[in-house]
Amino acid sequence: MPTIVHFDLPADDVERARTFYSGLFDWKFISPPGFSDYYLVETVDLDGNPSVGGGLGKRGGPDQRIMNYIGVSSIDRYCKEVLRLGGQVIVPKMTVPKFGFLAVCTDTEGNQFGLWQDDPGAG
Repeated sequence: MPTIVHFDLPADDVERARTFYSGLFDWKFISPPGFSDYYLVETVDLDGNPSVGGGLGKRGGPDQRIMNYIGVSSIDRYCKEVLRLGGQVIVPKMTVPKFGFLAVCTDTEGNQFGLWQDDPGAG
């Protein structure tokens, strides 16, 4: 069943945000190769087990907010379903090299959410 697999936190000041979230939740931040001003976020659940991960990076515009990404088996198929059910695809399928694919949609209420498809071979 599709579920939230990743979240993105936009920040005006990335270092300030890292300090805030690491101090508040003890989240760990890892800088992946090839990404500047973007960190992967490692979280754990209340029992200390690895939990949903995320990303923290520079805010792309004044309206950018926290984004949750739902893992799906096929972005193409789910984008068609979004449209069929009355939502919109506002950022079509795009490649995140060596990680997978993403798209950004809105539901019928105007809420934004992302779709994520794992594919380490994405190029």
